[in-house]
Amino acid sequence: MFDIYINQKRNLLVLRKGSAMPVLGSPGKWRKSKKRVVKVSDEIKSAVERQGYYVRRLRTNQQRTM
Repeated sequence: MFDIYINQKRNLLVLRKGSAMPVLGSPGKWRKSKKRVVKVSDEIKSAVERQGYYVRRLRTNQQRTM
């Protein structure tokens, strides 16, 4: 299982359940998503195994409509 966090800049952080929050270059208050995530994509899973976390920017509403 995985823990999902979102910050004010709309970045997504995926961690293995129960692992410590990494120190990232972009400071920000991360809030934990209330949704439970059991399965993630192979790309995210391999990144979490390799470096302990996965970070990416979420798309904005404007990008979704184009």
